[in-house]
Amino acid sequence: MAEDCNALSDEAFRRLFRDWVQANCPPHLRNMRKQRPLFGEVADWYRALAQKGWLAPTWPKEHGGMGLTPAKHIIYVEEWGRLGCPRIPDHGIGLVGPLLIQYGTPEQKAHYLPRILSGEDVWCQGYSEPNAGSDLASLRTAAVREGDVFIVNGQKIWTTLAHGANWMFVLVRTDRTAKVRQNGISVLLLDLKSPGVRIRPIANLRGETDFCEVFLDDVRVPAENLVGELDRGWTVAKSVLGHERIFLGAPTRPEYALGRLERLAEARGAFADRAFVSRYARLRLDVYDLASAFERFANVLRRGGELGADVSMLKILATELYQRITEEMLTIAGEEARFADDLEAGNEQIDAMNLFLDSRAPAIFGGANEIQKNILAKAVLGLPG
Repeated sequence: MAEDCNALSDEAFRRLFRDWVQANCPPHLRNMRKQRPLFGEVADWYRALAQKGWLAPTWPKEHGGMGLTPAKHIIYVEEWGRLGCPRIPDHGIGLVGPLLIQYGTPEQKAHYLPRILSGEDVWCQGYSEPNAGSDLASLRTAAVREGDVFIVNGQKIWTTLAHGANWMFVLVRTDRTAKVRQNGISVLLLDLKSPGVRIRPIANLRGETDFCEVFLDDVRVPAENLVGELDRGWTVAKSVLGHERIFLGAPTRPEYALGRLERLAEARGAFADRAFVSRYARLRLDVYDLASAFERFANVLRRGGELGADVSMLKILATELYQRITEEMLTIAGEEARFADDLEAGNEQIDAMNLFLDSRAPAIFGGANEIQKNILAKAVLGLPG
């Protein structure tokens, strides 16, 4: 059982978390080139967190979590990023666990939650489909009840790390006659070892297979794996994504990239160029602005408030700034920018192209920036559709 971190002051908890991570997170896993490693690549770090009781920061203590307040959780996320901790396969911790804690049956909680904490079950998220990504309510993967099972047929796409998971929580259509598209959708827990499941990895720009297609052909899912009410899964699905955008808008990735840009610029003599200094100053000021905006939204959570639609701007600011910083790195690299290899910068290597390619995806996942702008236009500015 983790100690009561909420009893500490914010700064005391920050020091405690930072010191423990420095002592226990393996150095070779810090600031990994691969942004979404498979479970086996970070299993030791995952288990170290679990043994400490620090794997599930927001889960209630009675379920094996830390039970952190929003203020402490924000510190946890900030320090995780600044210390370069690797991202663990976190769908089980961040999505499935909270979903089951809020909507699951006692039997589902007793079975699945301990297996998430032990790493025995690794989860992926079956939401997006061809022609149903940003417009998720148009999904067509169907689940038909036959006795004590659901028969599932359909296809999911952009399923992160499905090839490294053994379970998927999946949105399915259980009522095709519903007049409102958001109705008639349910959430099922699906064993990826079931007959009829096929997983095909999709390579990204860096040649890594973060994403997958998942084909479901007459897959039999026990009816007891239904989470929440039948045909009311839309509410369940949205609830687990409630605070996602503030963390997608955290300044940690732009801050890290700006530090790498500084090292490269110093090694290449770019600070002697007034034009570069002007561009660099703008980027640094924009990082300060992003950190200030993040802090404003974080304070809402610290006070126990709920985030409004305006939090969408945070994701836009963070992801577009990350792209601009990495583009400047390639400008400094000049002709060498066309190479995928790391760039020499004094006594170290700068992974400029790796960061540039990594910066392309965040503007799309978690709700594409174009969708976020639509949300801001309608819900914040009150513009017509």
